[in-house]
Amino acid sequence: MKDYRAPDIRNVAITGHSSTGKTLLCEAMLVCAGKLARAGTIEQGNTASDFHSDEKEHRQSIHATVLAEEWLGRELNLIDCPGTPDFISEPLSALRVADSAMIVVSGVNGVETGADEIWAAAASYDIPRFLVISQLDREHTRFDEILEEAREHYGARVFPMTLPVDAGPGFSAVLDVMRSEVISFSADGSGKYTEKPAEGELKDRVNELHRQLIDMVAESDDGLMEKFFDQGTLSEEDLRAHVHAAVQKGLVVPVFAASAVKNVGVSRILDFIAKYGSSPVDRATVAAKDMGGADVSVSLDDGQTVLFIFKTMHEDHVGNLSFFRVYSGDVVSGTELANTTRGESERMGQLYRVNGSVREPVPSLHAGDIGAVVKLRATRSGDTLCAPSRQITLPVVEFPTPNTRGALVAKSKSDLNKLGEGLSSLREEDPTFDYHFEPEIGQTIVSGQGWLQLQIVTEELKRRFNVDVELVEPRVSYRATISGRGESKHRHKKQTGGAGQFAEVWMRIESLPADSGLVFTQSLVGNNVDRVFVPSVEKGVNAACTAGPYGGFPVTDVKVDFYDGKQHPVDSKDIAFQIAGKAAFNEAFLMAKPKLLEPVMELRIKVPSDAVGGVLADLSGRRGRIMGMETEGRFEVVVAQVPQAELYQYSSQLRAITAGRGRHKEKFERYEDVPREMEAKIIAQHGRKVEEE
Repeated sequence: MKDYRAPDIRNVAITGHSSTGKTLLCEAMLVCAGKLARAGTIEQGNTASDFHSDEKEHRQSIHATVLAEEWLGRELNLIDCPGTPDFISEPLSALRVADSAMIVVSGVNGVETGADEIWAAAASYDIPRFLVISQLDREHTRFDEILEEAREHYGARVFPMTLPVDAGPGFSAVLDVMRSEVISFSADGSGKYTEKPAEGELKDRVNELHRQLIDMVAESDDGLMEKFFDQGTLSEEDLRAHVHAAVQKGLVVPVFAASAVKNVGVSRILDFIAKYGSSPVDRATVAAKDMGGADVSVSLDDGQTVLFIFKTMHEDHVGNLSFFRVYSGDVVSGTELANTTRGESERMGQLYRVNGSVREPVPSLHAGDIGAVVKLRATRSGDTLCAPSRQITLPVVEFPTPNTRGALVAKSKSDLNKLGEGLSSLREEDPTFDYHFEPEIGQTIVSGQGWLQLQIVTEELKRRFNVDVELVEPRVSYRATISGRGESKHRHKKQTGGAGQFAEVWMRIESLPADSGLVFTQSLVGNNVDRVFVPSVEKGVNAACTAGPYGGFPVTDVKVDFYDGKQHPVDSKDIAFQIAGKAAFNEAFLMAKPKLLEPVMELRIKVPSDAVGGVLADLSGRRGRIMGMETEGRFEVVVAQVPQAELYQYSSQLRAITAGRGRHKEKFERYEDVPREMEAKIIAQHGRKVEEE
């Protein structure tokens, strides 16, 4: 490829809901640009985007993939992003470095939640968005209805630049509003086409749309608006000269009709991106912070190197690969840059321009461009690298919190020893993935955006790190407390021939309000027990609360008062009072009406209106309580509180209920009582698991 500069670079994130045909659309674009002789398919596992082993195995996009091509003298960096919400970090990271967002919508299913999420994310970065209504070669397409849906979601500025002439299995032509022509595409999938003027009803329709477009574009410039009022219209030259500005200002949200499978309408999308699309020049200045936290700006023409790492990943044939966008200056192989995020120095290795799995070595990359570098020592996703003389940091991406939990069980001790290293590496590659060890339940907990994401983590641990683990349902961190009062007088006496053990502990316990934890007090009077043994009794109580006298679950929200006891002048010692304190607590606890507490989560579930009934019925079966309903456009947000024990793999089941259109967020709300009829079953199950281990 040529060496391109910012005005001739187009960085586009290809995004949208899952299964809308984004990867196949990218295949068609690569065919049009001559990068591929023929398009690959998901079934055959030979697409340019989905080349990783996990993507081939699961037959879906998992990673954001950069595809570089040339069109009409421009460099197009297309970032094909997965639409599955399990991998939401990929499109969010891509949008962070893109200059525009292409949101692909199914020509059958219409505007779905994934499209809304991307629209909002792109808006937060203030980058233009345009829509592609794809899959118009299928049965039951409904372009006009979906166009109206898009206007309901995104405003009246949504405007069709092309429309399907013959949508359905025979789809082969589009009506082009800018050219006022019917463009017919070859049946061989090459993307080649012929043009002819629109006639009859098509001419009337395109003329009306052309007038509407002129009205919208005229608002992009005061001088142009005056000319429009004077002339009653605009010349074609004025229209084309100002379409770019109108798109940048959101006065026009372009919509294109296409079929990726048949390669119909795709070349016109490429034409529009190259001629009128956003370039780095449109956002030549970006906000940053200096090392003192003060606001500064970074401009394309600053001259000093500043770049942002938006993705790091491991590839079998090259090792660790870091993808970046250059925001200022040039990046040259072999130069030293400062990693201002981590306070490290990095030497830039071999630089690449990237097209899927194809790497084109380049000596340098310029401001506005996107590329990759291998084997950076300390740099991770979200880091800023810059010239040592210009130390600043660029804003990082804000990712959603995890909403799905699983537990990893190592098959052997050696696997357990290697587990931490593997998880740490995977966490650095995917910021929406997290892990920690929960001592309370004795498990390594992994969390993310969905069950598929956690399955991929498990597979990567085996494939890359040779760690054999099983992904299982995590235990629930039940806790035990009391609803009454209890009292015990326990004597511990042991004589084994030598020095014996003796301690007697008198103890009262009572319940405390929620979130009070364990409160230990002593109200000893007189000299029955030396005060030196008070810490020993407290240790015993703490041990009892950890082990749990009721089903083995840890104790909370209890006040303990050590009020009296007895000691022996020779045989009383620390260990004796620890044992007596633990036993006294256990006895008192079981007398004080023990009960189990379970964690309850707050859920915010966003679904289409027609799926609300199914979601509510499912929540009812999960012991959920509906706390309220909110409306967001065509979508409803159900707010509910559900016990954590009922949420295993909920994200996957929600998608099944809503045909993939539902999303949810969850956060811990509080602990509350387990229903009495469930306590015995929970305690029995916990006991069996402990015995098995």
